[in-house]
Amino acid sequence: MKIQLVMGASALALGACAQDIKPLPYTQTPLPVVTAQQSVTNAAVVSPIRYQDPLAGYTYRGPTGPRDWRTVNEEQSEGN
Repeated sequence: MKIQLVMGASALALGACAQDIKPLPYTQTPLPVVTAQQSVTNAAVVSPIRYQDPLAGYTYRGPTGPRDWRTVNEEQSEGN
């Protein structure tokens, strides 16, 4: 545990002592003007949204009852 603490402290100390090397003179690049590049949205193209029932077309498929598993496997085999 002590070695991990020493290694962590040494990493922090070396990081604090490192020089921040920047080319001289340091200037920031300006951001591009994006207001002229933005497209205009046309509200007339939007179609109305209608409600669709998510359960439309659902049919109940409940269990038909217990059957012998051997006959069910034979019915579902590729040979039939």
